[in-house]
Amino acid sequence: MVKWVGKNNILAVIQARGGSKGIPGKNIKKINGIPLLVYTVMEAFRSDIFDHVVVSSDDEGILRIAESSTAYPLKRPKRLAKDETLSYESLRWATLECEELFKRKYDYVVELPCVSPLRKDYHIREAVFKLIKTGADSVISVTQMQDKHPVRMKRIVNDQIEDFCSEYPEGDAGRRQDLEPCYIRNGGIYSMKRDLLIKKHTRHGKDSRPYIMDEFSSVNIDSEIDFKLAEALLNDES
Repeated sequence: MVKWVGKNNILAVIQARGGSKGIPGKNIKKINGIPLLVYTVMEAFRSDIFDHVVVSSDDEGILRIAESSTAYPLKRPKRLAKDETLSYESLRWATLECEELFKRKYDYVVELPCVSPLRKDYHIREAVFKLIKTGADSVISVTQMQDKHPVRMKRIVNDQIEDFCSEYPEGDAGRRQDLEPCYIRNGGIYSMKRDLLIKKHTRHGKDSRPYIMDEFSSVNIDSEIDFKLAEALLNDES
């Protein structure tokens, strides 16, 4: 377990918009009888590093579930709950709102998307500890690409298959095991300095470090198949 050193003002924000287009009601759809959102709320509290755990949503049903799970329900304005709203915009708004509500200025902000039910409390602690220890602008969770390596990506042009990354043709890449390791953001943890978000309007910054998570813990709910996979993996845990 990470040994926590010093006192830091850290805010956790769980963004859960009500208007999911792909899967209606996705953020509160139940897995093993528990709303998807609640898995993230529980692990945020279990990490025991946050001054406040807040759920930001435009949806009253989501906010009621957030409050029942002891997270603070923060009603997001409709103008920040549109399909085209960028995550950093609503996250920045939530941070400033919380600073006004709770009468404090945070040092760090951690966005925990509610679509990662297998991300655990220790993942959160370790990522935030790395952020504080290194002094980086941000630490963002990633997972290693396996069979879907970019070298294998293709585009179709005039019914012909072409390498998507022309500078890395698949024919020259060799065996899968020999490919250079490649990582993708897994949508589990975005931890950052507060001033980066507020003053620079970004979640990344110039010094953005990885927190590497395993494939098992990186399941990100985006489809019905993802729900079934997450349910099976959670059942294996119990």
